[in-house]
Amino acid sequence: MSVSAEPTSVDPRRNGSVPADTGAARTDTLRPHAEHAFADELAALAAQDDRPRPARWRMSPWAVATYLLGGTLPDGTVITPKYVGPRRVVEVAVTTLATDRALLLLGVPGTAKTWVSEHLAAAVSGDSTLLVQGTAGTPEEAIRYGWNYARLLAHGPSRDALVPSPVMRAMAEGRTARVEELTRIPADVQDSLITILSEKTLPIPELGQEVQAVRGFNLIATANDRDRGVNELSSALRRRFNTVVLPLPETPEAEVDIVTRRVEQLGRSLDLPAVPDGVDEIRRVVTVFRELRDGLTADGRTKLKSPSGTLSTAEAISVVTGGLALAAHFGDGVLRAGDVAAGVLGAVVRDPAADRVVWQEYLETVVRERDGWSDFYRACREAGA
Repeated sequence: MSVSAEPTSVDPRRNGSVPADTGAARTDTLRPHAEHAFADELAALAAQDDRPRPARWRMSPWAVATYLLGGTLPDGTVITPKYVGPRRVVEVAVTTLATDRALLLLGVPGTAKTWVSEHLAAAVSGDSTLLVQGTAGTPEEAIRYGWNYARLLAHGPSRDALVPSPVMRAMAEGRTARVEELTRIPADVQDSLITILSEKTLPIPELGQEVQAVRGFNLIATANDRDRGVNELSSALRRRFNTVVLPLPETPEAEVDIVTRRVEQLGRSLDLPAVPDGVDEIRRVVTVFRELRDGLTADGRTKLKSPSGTLSTAEAISVVTGGLALAAHFGDGVLRAGDVAAGVLGAVVRDPAADRVVWQEYLETVVRERDGWSDFYRACREAGA
């Protein structure tokens, strides 16, 4: 799962970035791209990386994995972890990109698929912006190419009138393209990737030409396994991908660490209070989410009904960040139970009928009886009143 990172010193004249004392770079940009926010770490890794690099890669596969997982370089530079999870998952993902197979990151919502995709592209190509966002309305032109119709009508079909897609640009430049939420894209549009991934060629029949991928090109797609049955990948397309499943955090401690790190990063960009004062509340939010997600209390003694929502780590981060904002603007700056209660209620109760019953039962049978949770119980009761 995604976590925060160290400061960078991206040129402020170019994109408004300014150094920060801790964490990711403070900038006028609300969310800098990974290659900007973590430019110092990427530069340090590339400078000390003496291992073999695939064609047009900015660094070796080992260095890419180190960038995602974190570590300390020989000169003492600390590379902060961008993903907390099984090392082998990252190693397989990076190795896939060094082959002729495309990479499909699969997992439930909130398992950092988009985050990992962005950081992989930033480390491999130095550019994470060659992105196609998948929706039910994504057209084939978003994956192949479109046309500047003013030029097309004035001068007819030509390369000047052609508008390349991010995938087409990645093929021509030997970079990494990204397709988010692949299974949200209509099946016939998905299949426009088959020739690209199998033949490494994008035909342009209107011009009698083609674009051939140069060495270094590859593609990362993400898919939500809750979307199975929406627009399933054809067997022909699925064979073109190596699928890597991103799991939920294995332990409560790992998930608390992920939430704490990511909230610290977001909090700095929003000028919110420091997280350490609210670690106890973070631990309670994570406990609630994990128990309802697993259908079992942490001690394994009580079975629970699970709500319809995913209650992912990403949602826990959102709840805690919202709580910090409440504490900063309408409280004393210290994260308390009352600041997170409404967010927890909103995350759990997605279906007003069924989920409210699940939540009330959990609140009365588990939260109410738990030692040291009386303030959380009262805050949740008030939030749901």
